[in-house]
Amino acid sequence: MADDPGRAVEPGRAVEPGRAVEPGRAVESAGPGGPAGAVGPARPIESVGAVGPAAWLELAVEADQEAVEAVSEILARVATGGTSVESPVLSEAEGLAARPDPSRPAVVRGYVPARDEATVRAAVSTVEIALGHLRAFELRPIGELRTRIVDEADWASAWKAHFPVLHVGRRLVVRPTWRRYRPRLEDVVLALDPGMAFGTGLHPTTRLCLLALEGLADADLLRPGTTVLDLGSGSGILAIAAAKLGAARVLALDVDPIAVEATTANARRNRLARRIEARRGTLPSGAAPFDIVLANLVASILVELAPLLVAELAPGGRLVASGIVVERAGEVEAAFAAAGLILERRLAEGDWLALLARRPGPTESAEESPPGAGTGSG
Repeated sequence: MADDPGRAVEPGRAVEPGRAVEPGRAVESAGPGGPAGAVGPARPIESVGAVGPAAWLELAVEADQEAVEAVSEILARVATGGTSVESPVLSEAEGLAARPDPSRPAVVRGYVPARDEATVRAAVSTVEIALGHLRAFELRPIGELRTRIVDEADWASAWKAHFPVLHVGRRLVVRPTWRRYRPRLEDVVLALDPGMAFGTGLHPTTRLCLLALEGLADADLLRPGTTVLDLGSGSGILAIAAAKLGAARVLALDVDPIAVEATTANARRNRLARRIEARRGTLPSGAAPFDIVLANLVASILVELAPLLVAELAPGGRLVASGIVVERAGEVEAAFAAAGLILERRLAEGDWLALLARRPGPTESAEESPPGAGTGSG
């Protein structure tokens, strides 16, 4: 599947105990030596013990789109080299651009150093047992575990073939820096280099945030003078989109120093270094209030942070919260309401939701029913 031109790779979630996990971006290396998904010549697992120090065991599982998060978490338990999600895409513009294809399964990959045979076999056993438990629930189709030995040296150039130009919404275009793309007049192009914290926008949670930002821009809420907080910035894709859509100043916070470096580098690539400040940290930011706060996290963290998120907003400011599975939406909405937010809109894609909420202005209360609240499709 690594050589399938109809796929694009997005680093997955590296999980640390006691740490907030953000869907759709890597908080560690996406793989040995670069993003996962494109590999060089492979050897069978039986060759472990006869490999060099730069070889890795690749663990690959094909999974239904809605099972990707669970499978990613399982692989992350053993994959010290990082995880990735290889999402299917539909080619456009003669193969030069792509859109996500939610009808096809994704491939989740994890990487384990192949130097020690005992470690390798223990990792395989751990993953196979956990996948067996997951399949027992019969929630979504999950394929068999596939393994192979990958030579790191061959990654240097091959992996770039698996990152297409990606269109999100009407205007937003995510362009890997080595790809050529002739923008249309209305295009807003985000030039990104997939470093260790790369987020391509392929994950539904990221796409929903981008669509929400595009909607805010259409409503003239991203304009000169607008300030934005991007909490959990990853590669900086949302911070860059906010700035390119009109925000005057963006503060990008992340607890991972790799993500801070990636956001800073990508801001420079897009000539936004003066408008985007990336630094390590979490809430409170110490720089409130903001007109817009972006929080692409997970439901449990959004519930926990609800009062702090509201405190970052100026009166009348908007919160875009994503990373919410449908079954947890009510819990998040209740926490937001308790914190004083007014729900304005829901954006949905598959089993994922993003919520657009507003902090009441000086003359309104959270009990007021906002016009136009409802469910949109991402």
